[in-house]
Amino acid sequence: MLACPGCQAQDRLGRRRFLRLLATGAALALAGCSPGPRRPAARRPSSPASSGQVLTEQPPPSTLPLGQIPPPRPGLPQVVSAGPPGTRQIALTVDDGYCGPCIAGYVEFAQSSGIQLTFNPNGVYHELWTPTLVEAVRQMVAAGQVQIGNHTWDHANLLRLPTHRVVYEISRNEAWIEETFGVTARPWFRPPFGFYDRRVLEVAADLGYTRVLMWNGTLGDATPESPEQLLALAERWLKPGTIVLGHMNHPTVLSLFTQLEAIIVQRNLEPVTLDEMFGTSRLTG
Repeated sequence: MLACPGCQAQDRLGRRRFLRLLATGAALALAGCSPGPRRPAARRPSSPASSGQVLTEQPPPSTLPLGQIPPPRPGLPQVVSAGPPGTRQIALTVDDGYCGPCIAGYVEFAQSSGIQLTFNPNGVYHELWTPTLVEAVRQMVAAGQVQIGNHTWDHANLLRLPTHRVVYEISRNEAWIEETFGVTARPWFRPPFGFYDRRVLEVAADLGYTRVLMWNGTLGDATPESPEQLLALAERWLKPGTIVLGHMNHPTVLSLFTQLEAIIVQRNLEPVTLDEMFGTSRLTG
């Protein structure tokens, strides 16, 4: 990955202050238009790294008081693509959300099964998150069953955007997440399409998104697929230590939740949130 031109020549402290001002301004401007309603320790790397292990922090609480938003904690970016070794845990992460019935289906699946999920929604589809769905998710967030990650406002390719637009994409989605679900998505950020470079990593980390979320397994449903295709990928990738990528975009999955849950049970897997898997906490951000 290549750094953006001139990034290394910038004063680090000045750059962080500039990004925070941009983020604060975006959040304030958008607040009025957003819809209302075990863990092995790893060394902190000296530079951005791709790793399945992440620095273990304080254990997450059993309940999460909503509305208590911690300030950003900039730091070194870490790219996370797999769970820690030697675990039965699995992280089910679900992105985007331009299919209303798919959002509702995943929320109902979480409610009925008790399975832990991480949603990475794009706020541009906020109208599909009805008050009933939002309230259900808020309850599961407070209980620690559901986590919210930042996947940007409208899923733009960040590599093609100027820095101030990257800040805007992340900050606007954060503002919507905070107002809608009562929680910060920090420190977890998944770049659209999985595209990032050193500049994107640094911008995200300066905004407090120090965990950049990738994956090592997929349901393949970013585009339409048959039930047979989705189940074949589930059989392949639902295994210990996998960060599974799914999407709330196409209805194929809606008839397959029972089969997916059966695979998880048969394989004695433990679905967990990212906080649970890596020891992060949304109370500290």
